[in-house]
Amino acid sequence: MKITILDSYTINPGDLSFSELESIGELTVYERTAPCDILSRIGDSYAVFTNKCHITAEIMDQCPNLKFIGLLATGFDNVDVSAAKERNIAVCNVPAYSTEGVAQHTFALLLELCNNVGLHNNAVQEGKWCSYPDYSMVIEPMFQLSGKTMGIIGYGNIGKRVGKIAEVFGMKVFAYSKEPDSALKADVISVHCPATSENKGFINKEFISKLKDGAYLINTARGALVNEQDLADALRSGKLAGAAVDVVSKEPMSEENPLLGVPNLFITAHMACTSKESREVVCSTCAANLKSFIEGGMLNRL
Repeated sequence: MKITILDSYTINPGDLSFSELESIGELTVYERTAPCDILSRIGDSYAVFTNKCHITAEIMDQCPNLKFIGLLATGFDNVDVSAAKERNIAVCNVPAYSTEGVAQHTFALLLELCNNVGLHNNAVQEGKWCSYPDYSMVIEPMFQLSGKTMGIIGYGNIGKRVGKIAEVFGMKVFAYSKEPDSALKADVISVHCPATSENKGFINKEFISKLKDGAYLINTARGALVNEQDLADALRSGKLAGAAVDVVSKEPMSEENPLLGVPNLFITAHMACTSKESREVVCSTCAANLKSFIEGGMLNRL
């Protein structure tokens, strides 16, 4: 049985093993695959695994041996699931593997906004504290989370986990799906919903205008949810006190992205889901999904 991984680089940059998949069949691993090479690399494979490579109906039609498509992730917008069902090709994902990692990164971003650790560390390393007249050097004041409110947009596994952590910090949590008005007026808005054709760019000028003046916005979900020019304008005008994102509309980030160089904005490079622990779950679950399919099971089948 031939098994192909088209883009292993984000899941296993070399610190993990695909031994569980290797025990199932003849495994070929590619770190990255250009769109023009997807078809030839799948070839006569029985199973293919992808993270970001697009598997279309046309590709399926030209790969008659293909019976299984595995996602090296939770999201499946890069696979034509309907076409796969029509062709009796199984599609399986890895649900909830990144819940803890994304929730943790959400608060890493939020705490950086609140405490400006990087800013103060740089100042100390530059020797500014050494010549400061007082014992305490504060460049930017801290924003205390206790007693504040958080509105969570997308109250699934990750959203609920973020809410639990927020409550530990002493925050009151409002789910946008249940209490939209309260969520929109929260001190912090944290976004955790999937991107769909219906909600693309919904965090725009109009949406931001409904938020509390001086609110903070965190997006560790999908860059397509945000109108980036409108977010940049809101930060420059002071409508938003700060924002932090782990995702942008085009990844890798374009040099023309309007978020580059915007004050009071922190950007990380789609890394929230990449802890070793999370990636280990992906590797083991992908193997379990394929084994289940071979044995007639439906584990994580979409």
